[in-house]
This record gives sequence, C-alpha cells and structure tokens, in this order.
Amino acid sequence: MKKISILVCLLTGIVLYAYAIPTKIVIRVKAKDAKFIGTGIGGAYIIVKNNLTGETLAKGITTGSSGSTELIMQTPVKRWQSLTDDKTAKFEAVIDIADPLFIDIEAVAPVNRKNASIRGSTQLWLVPGKHITGDGIVLELPGFILDILSPSTHEFIPLNSLKDQTLQFKASLTLLCGCTITKGGVWNSDDIEVAAYIKKEGVKIKETPLTLTDKANIFSGKVKIEEKGNYEITIYAYDIKTNNTGVDHINFVIQ
Repeated sequence: MKKISILVCLLTGIVLYAYAIPTKIVIRVKAKDAKFIGTGIGGAYIIVKNNLTGETLAKGITTGSSGSTELIMQTPVKRWQSLTDDKTAKFEAVIDIADPLFIDIEAVAPVNRKNASIRGSTQLWLVPGKHITGDGIVLELPGFILDILSPSTHEFIPLNSLKDQTLQFKASLTLLCGCTITKGGVWNSDDIEVAAYIKKEGVKIKETPLTLTDKANIFSGKVKIEEKGNYEITIYAYDIKTNNTGVDHINFVIQ
C-alpha cells in the first residue's frame, strides 16, 4: 500500500509538472528621481515568493547598466514609452506555473551599501505563459547613499592637532543608483540640503551646513571643537524637490 501511495504521488507530480508553463518575469529597481540600480553600484537583491505559502520562487541580483540619462531624466515620457534597453539593469526569472499565482516581489537596494539600503515590495498575479517583459515590473526606491569620509569611525584626534580648534569633516553623497551630484548638474547640489550636527557625551551641541567641494559628490564642513571628550557626528541630506533623504553617523574621540 505504501509503495502504491508513493507511486500515485510521483505520477501526480509528473502530471502537474507536465501542465506547468514556464513564465518569464523581468524585475527592475529604480532610484527615485534617478536611474536604475545595477552592476555599477552593486545591484538590487530581488526575492520572488508565493504569497500564499511564502515559498521562494526566485532570487538574485539585478545586473546591467543604470540606463540612459538623456532618456530617463531629460526626455518627456509618453504613454507606453520604454525607459530601458537590453543593457539596462534587471533581474529575470522563469517560474513554472500551471495556474495563476499571486506573488510577492521584494527588493533591497543597493545591496552592498547597508547603511543606505532601502527595502521595497509589490504584489501581482502571475498568469501561466503571460510573460512580463520589456521594462517589466519596476520598483522605485527613495533615498541617498551618504558616507562620512572623515573623521573616521572611532578616530582619536588630539585637540592640539586641530588648527584654530576647528574640525574639518567630509562626506560622500550619491543617488541610490550611484548617479553623480554636481553644482548645476542633472542632480544639482543646490537643491540638496546637507548638514551635520555634533553631539558631545550624547548631548547635541552644534549644527553646521556642508557645501559641495570641487569634486563631484564630495561635501565638506567644519565645526569648532573646544573640549576633549566623546563625540558623535550625524550628517544628513535632504532634497527639497524630491524629498529624498540620507543619513550617516559615526563616533570619534577628541583627546
């Protein structure tokens, strides 16, 4: 009897598999007010799941270019117009299904920048044999990648080494796709408020703005430091037009 049950299960599985249809789905992740997240910035991690059971059906990382700046950012978009080409970053999955399946799609990006990674998701019905291609499913994620470059994490800085007791600090700022921020550029530094606030022994003591240096993406500022102690610096960026935000913070010691 046990052997018969196993045989029935195997035959049932074979029949179901025979009816399953390979169904393609293309998934892309786009930075808000910017381009697609691809190989150049480490890609977006994609997970496709069966909504009912939670089973993972496909997973992987988007690969390819961030796309055309002219097409995505500088050309008026008409209905049905594609924003991608065959080189634009994507994750492509082929899922075998016999019946329509309700799926969850989740993206984490940029996957290699943990302090800036944003998680987004959507849901849809996948219909057997009805491929989702072209631009595919596009998830848009807001935010900036912001990294404090100096001082470094838990750096010990002698107070007497600071010229005029002034601490200089720098940060790198880009869109989630890695797109460049410059003065007057497509992503204009004049539209982005970048500022730092300083805490000493956990108490906020000062706040000061950062300005773009002569190098793209690099912002700098300075603050007067008059006492030794444990300090924390938090730097934030805020785009007044798109509401994109980014934050980084570190601790350092003045000795």
